[in-house]
Amino acid sequence: MRIVEAVRFGEPDVLVAREVTDLTAGPGEAVVGVAVTDVIYVETQIRSGWGRDYFTVEPPYVPGGAFTGHVLSVGADVDPGWVGRRVAARTNAAGGGYAEQAVVAADALIAVPEELGLPEAAAVLTDGPTALGLLDALPLRPGERVLILAAAGGMGTLLVQLAHAAGAYVIGAARGKAKLDLVRELGADAAVDYSLPDWTAQLGTVDLVLDGAGGSVGRAAFAITAPGGRFSAHGAPSGGFAPIEAAEAETRGVALRGIAELQFPPEEVRQLAERALAEAAAGRFRPVIGRSFPLERAAQAHAAIEAREVLGKTLLEVRPAATVR
Repeated sequence: MRIVEAVRFGEPDVLVAREVTDLTAGPGEAVVGVAVTDVIYVETQIRSGWGRDYFTVEPPYVPGGAFTGHVLSVGADVDPGWVGRRVAARTNAAGGGYAEQAVVAADALIAVPEELGLPEAAAVLTDGPTALGLLDALPLRPGERVLILAAAGGMGTLLVQLAHAAGAYVIGAARGKAKLDLVRELGADAAVDYSLPDWTAQLGTVDLVLDGAGGSVGRAAFAITAPGGRFSAHGAPSGGFAPIEAAEAETRGVALRGIAELQFPPEEVRQLAERALAEAAAGRFRPVIGRSFPLERAAQAHAAIEAREVLGKTLLEVRPAATVR
C-alpha cells in the first residue's frame, strides 16, 4: 500500500510517498481502507518543526489524524459486522491518515450517515467537533456580537454558520475579497479584511472573539473585546497563539480561554464527532471543500494551505474521486 510520510522536519517537500506492507488488525483493532483524509493547518506546522513543546511526534512519521473510508478487516474481539461499512475515524496525535490503509482502535470507528458523502464527512471530522465543543463552552445569546478570525478556514466556516444559526451578530474576518465573499455567503452580517491597517477601527466592541488566527491579529481583536466579554485564543496560523496575559484579561474582565480548553477527553471527542456528522448530514451546516489533492500530492496540499490559497477545507483523496462516496 502507499503512504506519505514526513521524512524529516522542513518544507512541504519532506512529505514523500512510498510503498509499504499492508496492515493487519490486532485485537480490538480495525483496518480502514482510507478514502479521504482531512488536512489541517496544524499538520503543516508540525511538519515544519514548530510546536515541539506541544507535539512529541518525531520523523519519520505518517501525518493525518482524521479520515473516512471503509472497514477492510477487524481483529479479535471486534464485531465483524463493521467490515465493509462506511466509517470515519480520528487518530489524534497518532497520525496515520496519509495512507491507503490505517489501523485504529475499533472503539474509534464512527459510522458515516448514509446522507453524507465521505469527502463531506472527512471535511467536518476535525473542525466540526472543535467548533461544537467551543460553542458548547461559550454559548451565544441572540444579538451578541461575535468576531470570528480566520473565518474562511475549515473551522471558521463552520463557526460562522453556527453563530448565525444561534442568532448572533456575526463578524467574519479573513484576507482578500474571495474569502470575505464566502464569509458573507455563509451568514456573516459583516466581513472585514484583517490584512488591512487598523482593521478593527470600524468594528466597535464585540462580546465574543473566536480567534483562529493568533499572533498580532488575535492581539488586535483582544483590544476590542468588551469588558465582561469572552475570548478564545485557539488558533496559531500567524506563527503563534495571540500574546495575551491571563492577568491582563482578568483586569479587563474578559474570560480568556486557550488551546488547552479544547483538548477534550476521547469519549467527548467521539460524541462531538458524531454530532458533527449528524449536523452535516441534516444540512444544518455545510462543509466548504476548497481543494482536494491526490495522496501523492500531499506536499502540494501543505504548500497551498501555507500560502493561504484555499477557501475552507483541504482534503487528500486517497482513492479516485469517482469511487468515493
